[in-house]
Amino acid sequence: MQTSIEIEYWVIDTDGELTSPGSLADVSERTEREFVEPLFELKTPPCESIAELRTAFVECLDDVLSRAAELDKRLVPLGTPINTTSIDRRPGERARIQKAVIGDRFAYAKRCAGTHIHIEKRNVTDQLNTLIALDPALALVASSPYVDGERVANSARAYCYRKQCYESFPKHGQLWRYVESVGEWRRRLENRYDEFERAAVDAGIDESTIEEQFSPDDVVWTPIRLRDAMPTVEWRSPDAALPSQLLQLAADLESVMERLHHTNVEIDPDATVDDAGSITGDGIALPDFETTCDLAETAIHEGLESTAVVDYLDRMGVSVADYHPIATRIDGREYVTRGDACDLRLEYASLLEEDLERLVDRR
Repeated sequence: MQTSIEIEYWVIDTDGELTSPGSLADVSERTEREFVEPLFELKTPPCESIAELRTAFVECLDDVLSRAAELDKRLVPLGTPINTTSIDRRPGERARIQKAVIGDRFAYAKRCAGTHIHIEKRNVTDQLNTLIALDPALALVASSPYVDGERVANSARAYCYRKQCYESFPKHGQLWRYVESVGEWRRRLENRYDEFERAAVDAGIDESTIEEQFSPDDVVWTPIRLRDAMPTVEWRSPDAALPSQLLQLAADLESVMERLHHTNVEIDPDATVDDAGSITGDGIALPDFETTCDLAETAIHEGLESTAVVDYLDRMGVSVADYHPIATRIDGREYVTRGDACDLRLEYASLLEEDLERLVDRR
């Protein structure tokens, strides 16, 4: 089963201040700038095994960090920059249209760095539903509780996207219900595109411009997306995090996705938060959607401090003890000053470099 990763990292200078990636985006065809100035994205190719994915990820990131050292720049594995001055949006039609539709709340998206894991399409309906049910796994790699210095949630990035940025367009940014067919999913996408197009036209955007920049395939920012161009099922819930954490998460996710290809996936309408979810030799049992939402909400706010979330992920085949989220390590303050945020960014830039060095040594 082919798997790939897209990861966004903040770029900082030697003082811990956010800065532009510059030529870091030109290291290879797998590196590029994001829609805000201090964000950088690395993409692996589709890989046939987790071992191959690890090699591709490590080699590409190693090349990027080598170039970054030459430029006196560093990468930071945090879901938000914690606290900073205003972040500039790069010029672009897509972002301009989104801002026109969403309004001032679109600014929350500028403070978010995440990870996207792509899984090769197979049993697509089962894959979509199982990824929906696995949304609480975002707690495994939550990496920042803070936005603009304020403590908002264990995963501040997920909170920003779902509760603030897309508050007026919840069907564009929040978790979708289970589906019975791929056709049902595609109808939802078409409905969301129509909704977005109407709002954009009302905001003064020409219809032809909207059609040039958006399609039903890419008009939503939901935690799970079906990508025809790849073609993959894309899981977008996790924060940016350390490379070893993301590779472990990809391995666990791939294991579940591989298993559902050889077993039955059913939704248990009677499951409660305390006994929801299971992966056994008899099949995969998913909780009903409301229970999944309750667990996801708890995962966003409490992370692995929640016994219910930990127990659920264990039942769903994830070895929670293997994870040590950054958010848990840096949590505890109600407010983080900009100076302290710079220090935290520098600290975790160093930890990223050390983490990658260990991965390089294991090759």
